[in-house]
Amino acid sequence: MIFKDYYKILGFETNKVSINEIKNAYRDKAKKYHPDRNVGDKEAESIFKDINEAYNILSDSKQRRKYDLSWNRYIGSKKKKTAQTDKKTFKEMFMEIVFGKVTKKKSKPENLPKYGEDITTEINVSLEEAFFGVNKKVKLRSIDGKENTFTFKVPAGVQNKDKMRIVGQGKKGKNGGKNGDLFVLVNIVNDKRYNLVGTDIYTELPITAWEAALGTKKEIDLLQEKINIIVPKCTSSGDNLIIKQKGYKDGKGQRGDLHIVTQIILPQELSEKEEKIYKQLQEINNVG
Repeated sequence: MIFKDYYKILGFETNKVSINEIKNAYRDKAKKYHPDRNVGDKEAESIFKDINEAYNILSDSKQRRKYDLSWNRYIGSKKKKTAQTDKKTFKEMFMEIVFGKVTKKKSKPENLPKYGEDITTEINVSLEEAFFGVNKKVKLRSIDGKENTFTFKVPAGVQNKDKMRIVGQGKKGKNGGKNGDLFVLVNIVNDKRYNLVGTDIYTELPITAWEAALGTKKEIDLLQEKINIIVPKCTSSGDNLIIKQKGYKDGKGQRGDLHIVTQIILPQELSEKEEKIYKQLQEINNVG
């Protein structure tokens, strides 16, 4: 990916410019490269697009702040390094002219501080543990075979695939360099009863044929709470009963929904009386 220097496109060498300077530079550049003044000139057309793109980003304070972070990383740091190098070169030239050639002792690379590498691992937590928060232990084995154990708190309402950072618990730095960090990827694991999809929770509700036909009331346990459910008359297997705001947390103080999918369970065997009733129902509905 090629990083575009929007400041340079508008004619600036630095990002320390005001919004009025940006607006004036945009007007001058846009006027010079406008397609109406450069008919058929593909290069001018491309420059005009870059000018508009630069202005749209830099004239918006929020987008400009985000862009400046990248600019400082890609452009600003290089300019600063070049300026430091130029200053250093000039100083060495001056010293050589005044005192003759100066032999500089180079520092050995192996003596420079080196940051330790980051480590990434994963942990599994249940839906209930993720909902209420839990303390978890992570065991890591070092190169020399030693086992290190870290205990950290998984916050309540952690999102699936969130990556948590433990500062300084990665690989050791060298020559005084800082240790790397430990990153822990959190996996919320579904169980036999509940399945997490986004912030919605899905579960199956087994009901009998007569409960499906006549309707009924049910109660389920969800995240340490009793949930009362009304199954309406003539419910089919696979119907989705939705209870709002009883799902998982979204990280903004809201909850998803609870989806209860009905599943009609038939007996493995019928008594004579049950078989007689089913046959009567069959006759009533003129089936067969």
